[in-house]
Amino acid sequence: MASEQKERILRFYRGGEGEETAVRLLDLAESVMKTRKFRISPFLDPYGQEIAETVRASFDGLRLDFDGGYAGAERQRAMLRHEDFAGTPGGYEIACVAAAWNGQFARLSHRDVLGAVMGLGIARDGVGDILVAQDTAKILCDAKIADFIAERLTMIGAVHVTASLGDLAEIAPREERIKEIRATVASLRLDSVAAAGFGISRSRAADDIAADKVKLNWQSAGSASKNVNEGDVLSMRGRGRVEVTEVRGRTKKGRIVIVLHRYF
Repeated sequence: MASEQKERILRFYRGGEGEETAVRLLDLAESVMKTRKFRISPFLDPYGQEIAETVRASFDGLRLDFDGGYAGAERQRAMLRHEDFAGTPGGYEIACVAAAWNGQFARLSHRDVLGAVMGLGIARDGVGDILVAQDTAKILCDAKIADFIAERLTMIGAVHVTASLGDLAEIAPREERIKEIRATVASLRLDSVAAAGFGISRSRAADDIAADKVKLNWQSAGSASKNVNEGDVLSMRGRGRVEVTEVRGRTKKGRIVIVLHRYF
């Protein structure tokens, strides 16, 4: 890979949320090309997976696959592999830790569970999806730290939990519900589209954007006045995500007609 091309990638992501991920993936890719073997990345969110695709396209002979431990996982690990590698990769090194508590007396959220895991000193990129039910949570993680989490995770907030190694094969494929929303908005400002997609007021949407609860294409949204485009994805903490599937033009009153797909 030409140094100029590498610098272009780094320059594109420099100063943004993707900079650290781009640097790490480029290092892994260069190692693969040098050894002609394979490397596994930490867990990547969808934006990180897009960066991995960009890196792959910059190296001739580099292959890329993803796995998050079960079908439909949002956070996944990337396997970067040289096309000449003749061996069998050892897998994605993903394990499951199952945590359980008394659901009659406590309700725990994804945020609660993630906070407790990170409170053990675990980095965010060592953890994949967290699947929370009424009284259980399945925590996908790097296999190297699974035993540590299972042994040390005894409290989530003020709730006592028991944790043990789980079975990835028991995790059902992710099934998402999709609701199509047809709406008109005064402009394609982020707060207007978010309000229409998530069924909240524009002022509430603006407040959530300011509180960094809304991401645009998996990055911090920043300003409520930012314009969105067809194909953009908005995600809101606790409310799922919305894809702008069509921008159809204007009504006679000058409002913009949009079609959104909301995923639950």
